[in-house]
Amino acid sequence: MSAGLKGRWTLRASVAGVVGVLVATTVAVGGVASTPAAASETDVDHYLNLPMSNRDAAHGPGGVNPALPTDRATLSRLLGEARASGAAPHEYQALLFQYWLVEATDTAGIDLAAWDPRAGVAVNRDNLIRSYRLYEDLQLERRELQWAGMGGMVGADFGGGLIDFELMTNAYDLPPIQQSARAVVEAATGVAGPDIVDSLPDGLRALAEAGSEITSEDLHFILGMIMVMQKNIFSDLMPMHRAYVTGGLPALEEMQRAGLFGDDIMTAWRDVASQDPDRIARGNGALLQREQGVIIREQWDTVRNYKDTVGQAITYLSTVAGSPSVAGVLPPRSFRPIEVSSRLPDGRTATLTSPLPAWNWSVYDERWDYITTQLLPNYKDMVENNWPQLESELRVPYETQLETHRPLLNIPQIMQAALQNMEVTVS
Repeated sequence: MSAGLKGRWTLRASVAGVVGVLVATTVAVGGVASTPAAASETDVDHYLNLPMSNRDAAHGPGGVNPALPTDRATLSRLLGEARASGAAPHEYQALLFQYWLVEATDTAGIDLAAWDPRAGVAVNRDNLIRSYRLYEDLQLERRELQWAGMGGMVGADFGGGLIDFELMTNAYDLPPIQQSARAVVEAATGVAGPDIVDSLPDGLRALAEAGSEITSEDLHFILGMIMVMQKNIFSDLMPMHRAYVTGGLPALEEMQRAGLFGDDIMTAWRDVASQDPDRIARGNGALLQREQGVIIREQWDTVRNYKDTVGQAITYLSTVAGSPSVAGVLPPRSFRPIEVSSRLPDGRTATLTSPLPAWNWSVYDERWDYITTQLLPNYKDMVENNWPQLESELRVPYETQLETHRPLLNIPQIMQAALQNMEVTVS
């Protein structure tokens, strides 16, 4: 045994009685009934310095490390022991993360040990409903938790899209969508010449080229990746939210000392807690930037780059179909519609416009531009100026919210309308 571990063992033996009191107090304050321990009173060392090998849900189901318990009472006891032992927070980082994650999943009614995002939407339907219900309940409970409220509202659009997406993997007919995309490209070429094709969005050209090559296996892979992103967002942000509402800023400061996030996120939470509207908005914006720019950024890139044109086509379709339910927010396809120009051989300029998006949701910079100019300001306005309407919408049973947002079923009509409303002018 090293000198450091021997010293810690001696310290733990000397405070064994104190540990018992701390553990009993922790359980009593948390209102959690004691359950049979999954570990002995002296084996917390087994749970120190564990890697967070499963923090990315792409690696497997369950919590942050398979060696950690998933029941709250045991985690609470072990965490109390770790704190009392003199261990530094970074040594019990994984244990602390797992505790707050289980706090969140238990509150939501989700079985963390069984939560496998790659099992598909049908299997995870209840997890989707319960996770987003928790988001909205947090907003209803605490006016400053705007990231959670907006995430819950947009989650209905997202979840409805996932339901449709799974239908596409089994029964949906992609060729008509490809034919509409191809017709747009051909019409543009016929009027403005082949040079204009290179100016069209990559995703639209990919859909025209590869739509018929997309298989159900491709769709299942991409659906799995999107479900992984949904769990990753919950697993990163919901533990922070539960820590905030149950332990306040001191609980978050312990998470920061453990290395679970940096100074920027701690500053964001202080802004959220400030009671100043502008600081609250800024803090929630920082949490949203972490979600989109840190937690899932690379995974969206992976989806877009999947089999080259296949990923481009499918992520472009998600941009076409999306329609956030936050009041005043433009659907993505209307945010930056296509407008491209090409020089004709006679020197004139042909300009093509179409009510299809010129951008792709999966590209972080383009997605963040949409979020910061559409979602964030409009949601802030609802919280500050139209709370009764927002509260009414958030109180709708989440099953109903999910079922009334089924955007992908509208794609054929959207693509056909885009073809009919495409214009080419020559000047």
